[in-house]
Amino acid sequence: METDQIVKLTQYSHGAGCGCKISPQVLEQILQTDIQAPESKNLLVGNHSKDDAAAYDLGDGTALISTTDFFMPIVDDPYDYGRIASANAISDVYAMGGKPLMAIAILGWPVDKLPANIAKRVLEGARATCAEAGIPLAGGHSIDSPEPIFGLAVNGLVAIKNLKQNNTAKAGDLLLMTKSLGTGVLSTAQKRNALDPEYYAAFVNQLVRLNKTGAALGEIEGVHAMTDITGFGLLGHLIEMTGGSGVSAHIFIDTLPILAGVKEGIANKFIPGGTNRNWNSYGHHVSFDSSLNEADSRALLADPQTNGGLLIAVDPAALKDVQDVLNKSGLQEYLNPVGQIIGAADKLVFVK
Repeated sequence: METDQIVKLTQYSHGAGCGCKISPQVLEQILQTDIQAPESKNLLVGNHSKDDAAAYDLGDGTALISTTDFFMPIVDDPYDYGRIASANAISDVYAMGGKPLMAIAILGWPVDKLPANIAKRVLEGARATCAEAGIPLAGGHSIDSPEPIFGLAVNGLVAIKNLKQNNTAKAGDLLLMTKSLGTGVLSTAQKRNALDPEYYAAFVNQLVRLNKTGAALGEIEGVHAMTDITGFGLLGHLIEMTGGSGVSAHIFIDTLPILAGVKEGIANKFIPGGTNRNWNSYGHHVSFDSSLNEADSRALLADPQTNGGLLIAVDPAALKDVQDVLNKSGLQEYLNPVGQIIGAADKLVFVK
């Protein structure tokens, strides 16, 4: 029996993809501590900021990037699940301007509910994505868990002069994205067996796509800040960028790239639980123009993304350099700015 063809993985998890993330508000409470960490002069990026990965100075002009990411199934096919979870974890290295070096697998599997050959297909998908990234899947750890969980711990390298952070944006910077929004909405529609097949292929194609272009963007001095858009949605990750940088931002909603089927999904109320958790955590930092439908705008902008695109803050003088990199990467539909960083204001993000 081809078990992996008939099992629906998303029915075995209460969440989907990066929508499983703990809300920013709760996470902040969890991370609060009075314990003083040992001083490390080589730790360039750590818990002192809300960045995508840690970075450690190796003393030779390069830094080690270290990250981990894992989640429950966002699609039913186990091979695609492995590919998506792996691309999502590797993305944190690219978001720091680096190149991945190797990965270690993290697997939680309900062995009493799902057969081992399904987990094997998940790992095959992970190996395929790691091969595409040019790195080995060098080992891992597995546990028996109530729900399927998969992801990677990833190490990478970056020249320190090319290291990008999410808290270094400057007023005047233009904002660009490298993927379309709406994966949370579409995954919710899929879980309810309501996703139109014509939208599914583009949805999965985006989910498995590596953010390799981040390594090339890291070499552009005019890219002042960079992050990837994942479970906190565009608004959440932009708020981390603006709040950490001491600035605010305008987002021009009509310029945002959106996956096919998302607007219909929002109209049909296929809103993941993570959207409301996100909004309840950071909605007080956002202002919507009175001409906008705030509920629909919120459903798009707070939608938790899985392996979302890079969010780039770039000096206008370096815009052409960024566009050249995007062109060479086949990302021609993402050449135009979607917003701009402004000086600090009473809100962190203004949606127009």
